[in-house]
Formats: sequence, structure tokens, C-alpha cells
Amino acid sequence: MTDVASPVVHESPVVYESWGQRVVFGSGTVREDVAAAVTGLGASRVLVIAAEGERALAEDICKDIPVVAVFGGVRPHVPAEVAQAVRAAAHKHRADLLLSVGGGSTTGTAKAAALTTGLPILAVPTTYAGSEATPVWGLTEDGHKRTGVDRKVLPRVVVYDATLMLSLPTRLSVTSGLNALAHCVDAWWAPRHNPISSALAVEGVRSLASALPRIVADGQDVAARREILFGTYLGAVAFAGAGSGLHHKVCHVLGGAYDLEHAALHSVVLPHVVGLNLAAAPEAARHLGAALDERTDPFGALLALYAQLEPPSSLHELGLTEKELDRAADLVMAQVPDSNPRPVDRDEMRELLGRAHRGDTPVPVPVTARGTKSNLED
Repeated sequence: MTDVASPVVHESPVVYESWGQRVVFGSGTVREDVAAAVTGLGASRVLVIAAEGERALAEDICKDIPVVAVFGGVRPHVPAEVAQAVRAAAHKHRADLLLSVGGGSTTGTAKAAALTTGLPILAVPTTYAGSEATPVWGLTEDGHKRTGVDRKVLPRVVVYDATLMLSLPTRLSVTSGLNALAHCVDAWWAPRHNPISSALAVEGVRSLASALPRIVADGQDVAARREILFGTYLGAVAFAGAGSGLHHKVCHVLGGAYDLEHAALHSVVLPHVVGLNLAAAPEAARHLGAALDERTDPFGALLALYAQLEPPSSLHELGLTEKELDRAADLVMAQVPDSNPRPVDRDEMRELLGRAHRGDTPVPVPVTARGTKSNLED
């Protein structure tokens, strides 16, 4: 009797691209860690990039390294004229290393210089933006924010120090932390989502959800601040591997078109996008439930976390006017990724933005007869 071979089951390959980077987590050792990183990179002419409000901090951190100039013209969403100015400064001072000290806008400004000069970046984050761990750049011109991916803009070294976060106001700590959480959530349905990025995102949400309420209770809790940095890094790496999902597309469009506060914008929009997508994304729901230790009602657990943190709740309070919502919906619809777990039409997007603008309680949107996309299983 001849054995019959079992049929070969062909499955789509899992592709995960990792990005080479050295990351240092410390507490109270930032000056020494930065000096060691500069030496390791072989740099002798460092251009420091820091917003004016963080210049004193940057100068203190950089006392032991060869600084040739400080660029302070940082602005949110990196306007094209800022990108041109920082590139000119790097050329004028013959810099061989860009050192960013600050939040996501500062890191983004360094990336704008690296994009065209190829100079390496050493990043010292002072918020939970996560940009320091991604190869994603963004530039804004004429009210439109362009983003892209380029290996040149990924910082070679990141120096995290939990003590740098102790002076962050509670509101900014919360909104920046929720921005980090948004990296995790969007990674579950982004275009290149995969089991590895999804697993990183679960751990990122778990760390963030555990530690954020603790710093609301005590902003000087260094251990909690350090745990948030771990969650921030995990979320950013997950996002870098999975790409930009619907949530980030909405925020990039609104931020670029209306110059809205970046972290607060993410914190307002995220639960509305989760409410829209979650019923159509069972794997994402399972991941969120595992991260928040609530498998029956993960969306409810997310809203409970929001209730603890009390972030900004409406686009109105961020400065977006109601008359702009129709145009905003049109702008977003041009950017909806094909990977989104459910089809989104213009009316649904306008309704989502309306709820976010008013500050309505986010609601779970049921799956309709239009169906879901099956490529979210991982």
C-alpha cells in the first residue's frame, strides 16, 4: 500500500524588519551615558537640538562633550522652514553628530537634518513620544504633513533617563504616555502587522497601563517613570515594525492641517478609533484584553484607564473648530490604510470626528453587513 503524502499547506510568510539601534536605560546617569555614547560614535563636532525651554537642561547634559552649536528653533510637526534651518546649521558648523534633547518635535527636527545630510543622531528623550525608536520622519508644508520611512533617520543611540521625566507636568505625562500607548494599539492593525510586533505591543500596553496611573498619583515615582519608558520603547519598536494604522493617519492629517497639540491629539482620538475597529479585529481585541487583564470587555477596560488618567477629551479643547470637520473628514479619507480591519466610509469618519470634537464618550461600533477584513489574524 502506497503512503499518500499529506497536502502541503502554504501560508503567507511572517516578515518582521528590525532596526539596529543601541538603547540605554538609566536613572540619574544621563550625562555619563551621553558622553560615553558620543565617544562610542567617534564624534568631535556635536550639533545639539533642543527647544528653548529645554536649552538649560541640554547644556547641562552636554558639559562633557564637544558641542559646536545649539539649534533651538524647534516647532511641532517640523515645518519645512525649520527643516531647512537645522540642515543649514549642521552644514555651517560642520557637525558630525546630531544630539536631540527633548520630545517628539525635537527628535523630529533632528530627523529632518539626518534625512538629507546622513548625519547620525543621538537621542535623549524628555517625553514618551517614541519617535526616537522609529525610522519614521515627518515634515509639514502648506498645511499638509508628509511622512516617510528611511533608515538614515533612526537614531543610532537612545539614552533614556527616568529622572528627566520627573519635571513633566501631569497633563503632559498623561498625553505623552497615551501617545506611546497609541503606537502599541495601532500596531495591531497596521499594514505590516505581524506576531512579533503584536507581542511587543501587548507588553508595551501592559507596562504603560500599569505605570501611568502611578505617576498621576505621584509624579516623582521614578520606578513608574522608568516602566513607562520601557513601554514607550516597546510600543515604538512595534510601530516601526508594523507601520502606521488608521489612528496615526487621522492624527497626522489633523496635526499637520490644524497644528494641534501632538500628544493631546493622540489621546483624544485613540479611543474613538479603537471603538470603530475593535469589533472587526478579534485578534486586536484579544491582545488589548490580555494587556489590560480584561478579556471580556477590553474596550471597557481602555475607557476605565482613561477615566483614571483624565486626559483631554475633545478636539474642541485642542482648538479644532466645528466648521473644519467636513474638510477634516475629506482629508483623512484620502489616507485611510487598506489594512484597516473594517471598511470606513466618509460618513463614518465624519461621525467619528464629530464625536471626538464634542468629547462624547467613545462607543464600540458593531460590525455591519459590509463585513471585515480577514488579514488581521496573527
